[in-house]
Amino acid sequence: MSDVLTYYGHATWGLETGGYRLLVDPFFSGNPLSPVKAEDVTADYILVTHGHGDHIGDTVGIAKRCDALVIAVSEIAGWLGKQGVKVHAQHLGGGFHHPFGYLKMTLALHGSILPDGSYGGNPAGFLLTTLGGDKFYFAGDTGLFGDMRLIGEEGVDVAILPIGDNFTMGPDDALRAVKMLSPKHIIPMHYNTWDLIAQDVQVWAVRVEAETDTRAVILQPGEQWTLPEG
Repeated sequence: MSDVLTYYGHATWGLETGGYRLLVDPFFSGNPLSPVKAEDVTADYILVTHGHGDHIGDTVGIAKRCDALVIAVSEIAGWLGKQGVKVHAQHLGGGFHHPFGYLKMTLALHGSILPDGSYGGNPAGFLLTTLGGDKFYFAGDTGLFGDMRLIGEEGVDVAILPIGDNFTMGPDDALRAVKMLSPKHIIPMHYNTWDLIAQDVQVWAVRVEAETDTRAVILQPGEQWTLPEG
């Protein structure tokens, strides 16, 4: 069964894999790039990388409406659990065999405070091995770090990296990340939402394909992309 990604703008993703519907960092309300509203999407599982409002976003409302299980670090899982949300807590370096695949939490260099000021624990990324054996790396909001080489050793099919600069890696460091990860496909995120993180993504994609063997995939908000087989 094919893995299908949907980009909702900023750092919000949908992934259909193995018959399950996943949402990553469901930021719809207040997202100027989102082509849909929070009530328009459904999910079986929600993955939250960290507590900032443009990532945890509409998690509570969607999770309750869809009876979805939210996967996040322990601090965020505890905060969500108090609001009546079903949660599964993991932490950095730990993995778990979920029905949709094996999900490992990775490091991320960023911050994490929840919308009400509560401590959100450590920010994280997600390395997902689907039931079909495909590997997706959702880096979350992060700066460049050397252990991306270790993630790359896992054999990444799709890496989703921020390129907006200011709050995360910029284009130059994101290109260095691609060289360390060596994924088959790279998809940029966390850019052009606001002027502060505006980037020329086409120029960046040309650099990636000129300097690496990785294919750059540029998605517009609302666009879907199916991972090629093989």
